[in-house]
Amino acid sequence: MPYPFAPRPLQLLISTMAIDRTRTLRGAVCGAVATAAWALQQPLDKALFGSRFDDVELLGRLVDAGDGWYPAGLFLHVQNGAIFGAVYANVAPLLPLPPVVRGPAVALLENGLTWPLVRLVDRFHPARSQLPTLSGNRRALAQATWRHLLFGIVLGELERRLNAEPEPVPPDYPGEFSSNGHGTLAHAVSVEPAS
Repeated sequence: MPYPFAPRPLQLLISTMAIDRTRTLRGAVCGAVATAAWALQQPLDKALFGSRFDDVELLGRLVDAGDGWYPAGLFLHVQNGAIFGAVYANVAPLLPLPPVVRGPAVALLENGLTWPLVRLVDRFHPARSQLPTLSGNRRALAQATWRHLLFGIVLGELERRLNAEPEPVPPDYPGEFSSNGHGTLAHAVSVEPAS
């Protein structure tokens, strides 16, 4: 019988995963920038998809049902992106995917897992009468998918570049050396007579 308090595989993974503060901070910055890109392009995708669904409005109207919802919503949205980016930066190296695909894959997965929660938004959001109905809204789902893809591309690429492992630098050798790294023939052959 196994020990009753043995750690589960996920607990074991988390307990052995070292959190690098620099990597985490860079990931947070990447997530914030990716979310800002998302928010800046929203007017364009609203026109393109013919839907007034707006993530900044959705978040902003949670805390301010009046006219001041935009700054609050933008702050919450960028904050969420920064948290997502910080977590992503620590998890991405563990994913068995090519680096260029990791960001979009994780963002689209998050979209797929959280989209069903729009039913709760439609039912319980304090400003639901001012927002478009999201449940069953294919245009809003297409917008959310596009936005998450854009976010994932920007996040993944920025994080990959900012947290890239430095290229190894060849050691300095005194004098000349050949391209094969073994030195020159003049250094290999002793020209001094043996005594």
